[in-house]
Amino acid sequence: MEVKVGVKGVARELVVETELTPDDVSSLVRACASDATALFDLADSRGRRVLVPADKLAYVEIGEQEARRVGFGAM
Repeated sequence: MEVKVGVKGVARELVVETELTPDDVSSLVRACASDATALFDLADSRGRRVLVPADKLAYVEIGEQEARRVGFGAM
């Protein structure tokens, strides 16, 4: 699933491919939003981690989970 993270003061968004469910990502954001000194900590599908201070989060866009389409029918 693709998650886009907007960071205050940064022109580009962070795009992370993660294996977490949308509910898991939402709970991470909610926990982080309740404490301004917390870190938004998201692990991607390759094992790397993205850490963003809670007070610097502008938005988090959670993509839908869908199976990859294969073949000419995907166009």
